Amino acid sequence: MDAHVYTTVALSSLAGVAMVTAAGLSGWRGWLRLKQLELGDRRPSPDAHPMPTGSAASRIEIADLKERIRKLEAIAAGVDL
Repeated sequence: MDAHVYTTVALSSLAGVAMVTAAGLSGWRGWLRLKQLELGDRRPSPDAHPMPTGSAASRIEIADLKERIRKLEAIAAGVDL
């Protein structure tokens, strides 16, 4: 084959890869923009309380879960409680 054929094939392949990359990047940016809009809808208002207060039962349940996690981490580290 002639050197011009190799050059043409190489440049065509490079152009194809560039087009696929540009399309992928455009889709990625669109997806990120969509996610930003979705997250923007969930942001609390500035005057809202930063930490919502839950019921006593939910706080106890969270404390219980934290204690279980602490115990599991200690077991994984090989520490006797």
